[in-house]
Amino acid sequence: MVIAVHPDDETLGCGGTLLKHKANGDEIHWLICTALDKNHSYYEMREREIKVVSKVYDFDSVHDLQLKTMQVDEYSMSELISRISKVMNEVKPNIIYLPFKSDVHSDHRKIFEAAYSCSKSFRYPFVKKIYMMETLSETEFAPSTKEDSFIPNVFVDISDFFEKKVEIMKVFESEMAEHPFPRSEKNLRALATYRGATAGCDYAEAFMLIKEIQ
Repeated sequence: MVIAVHPDDETLGCGGTLLKHKANGDEIHWLICTALDKNHSYYEMREREIKVVSKVYDFDSVHDLQLKTMQVDEYSMSELISRISKVMNEVKPNIIYLPFKSDVHSDHRKIFEAAYSCSKSFRYPFVKKIYMMETLSETEFAPSTKEDSFIPNVFVDISDFFEKKVEIMKVFESEMAEHPFPRSEKNLRALATYRGATAGCDYAEAFMLIKEIQ
């Protein structure tokens, strides 16, 4: 299960990995945490985008917490944990993909904290692996300190799935722009190429493994 603070985080952070999971016969689940206000000019477009993206990935389930985007810090931690925990216990994922703990966006940091609280082995014994993912426009702008730096230790070869990842990202029309905007096709390719060079393949996605139970 990927925990996407905002729709498109799942594609930026682990879109190729999700497609690879699906190709390998795994179930994949999408937890969207925030939503636009219904009066927002992009609301109808975003709802259509979510439906299209859900079908392309062929998610086994999609969950939407409908938290106020850009305002996650207004919710108490206990409420966030409760709402994420409910989905966790329904899906029972063995692997979860989380936002990076030090992403510059406060929504990302709050959701990481709440979601990671929903990974205790004595309460959620089905969770066996926890990864933090790299989200363009958020992760690279984290403070440049040792404790806040994204230092990947897991690389997934997505060479066979990268072009489809780019196609899916283009569905989120309002989130893409021309280089040097962080979420440009050029930058998507640059990051995947760079991570691929580290992993010895054409394109890769990078993660920080923070827990594994074997």
